[in-house]
Amino acid sequence: MKRILVTGANGQLGSELCRLGAMSPNNWIFTDIEDLDITDRNAVEEFITRNNIELIVNCAAYTNVDKAESDEETAYLINCTAVGNLAQAAKKNGATLIHISTDYVFGTEGNTPRTEDMPLSPLGAYGRTKLAGEEAIAETGCKAIVIRTAWLYSEFGNNFVKTMLRLTAQKESIKVVFDQVGSPTYAADLALVIFSIIEGDMYDGNEGTYHFSDEGVCSWYDLAVETARLARHTSCSIEPCHSSEYPSPVTRPPYSVLDKSKIKQTFGVEIPHWRESLAYCIGRIMTQSAKTQQADK
Repeated sequence: MKRILVTGANGQLGSELCRLGAMSPNNWIFTDIEDLDITDRNAVEEFITRNNIELIVNCAAYTNVDKAESDEETAYLINCTAVGNLAQAAKKNGATLIHISTDYVFGTEGNTPRTEDMPLSPLGAYGRTKLAGEEAIAETGCKAIVIRTAWLYSEFGNNFVKTMLRLTAQKESIKVVFDQVGSPTYAADLALVIFSIIEGDMYDGNEGTYHFSDEGVCSWYDLAVETARLARHTSCSIEPCHSSEYPSPVTRPPYSVLDKSKIKQTFGVEIPHWRESLAYCIGRIMTQSAKTQQADK
C-alpha cells in the first residue's frame, strides 16, 4: 500500500484529489496549512519521515497573480522555499514529488503551443516564483514530475468560471478580454491524470516536466460566453474588450496554449475538450446549488 501526501488539499486541485483518493486502496493523506506548514523545513521532514511518505503531490501555491507584484516575498516563500522543503524531504526519504507549475513561466513571445523545452521568461513575480520552485526541485536531484497547467477552474474555491456565473446572473452587461488566448483546465481532469499516474505506478522512470490542460483553444471572452450559455444566463450581454481596458500590475500571457503531446504519449492520457469539461463542471455547480436551495427551504 502506497502512502501519498497531498499538500494544499483545500484548493481546487486538492479538493478534486480528495474525491479520487477516497476510492483508492492506497493511503492518501491530505493536508493544508493548518495540518502541515510546508514553509517549515523541519516540520516537513519530520512529517514525511514519520508517515513513511512515498509520494508527495504539491497542490499548494500562491496564485494571486496581481497581489504577488506587491508581495513577492510571500509568493516566493510558498512557490519556491516551500517547494524546496518538499523536494529536500523527498530526496532524503527516497520519495517522488509531483509538483504543479504554470504557463506563466513562459514569456510573451510566440504564438505556437508551448512545449516543455521552450525558453522560459517569466512574466512578473508570480511567474518568477513558480519558475524558482521548478529550479529548487531540480537542484535537490529528487525524483520529480513537474506538471505545468493553465486557466484552472472547478466548482471549488475562486476562479474565472465561478466569477462569470455570478456576474452573468447579476449584471445586464459585462466586458471580457478577447486578446488573451489559452486552454482552460478543469481541475477534475488534471486530478484524474495525477491519480492515474500514481495508482498505475507510472511515475517511476518517467520523471521530468510535462504540460496539461484540456484540449481546444479559446479566449477569456469565449470562455465567458460559453459559461453563460451553459448556465442559461441569457439576459446578460457579454462584450469583448482589449486587455488594455483592464490595467494590471502584471502583463498576462497573450498566448498560453500548452502542447500536451509529451504527457499523452508518456502516460497514455486521453484529454477531453474544454467545452465538454466545462459543461460537466457547470452541471455539478448547478446541481449542488439546487440541493443547497432545497435544503434551505
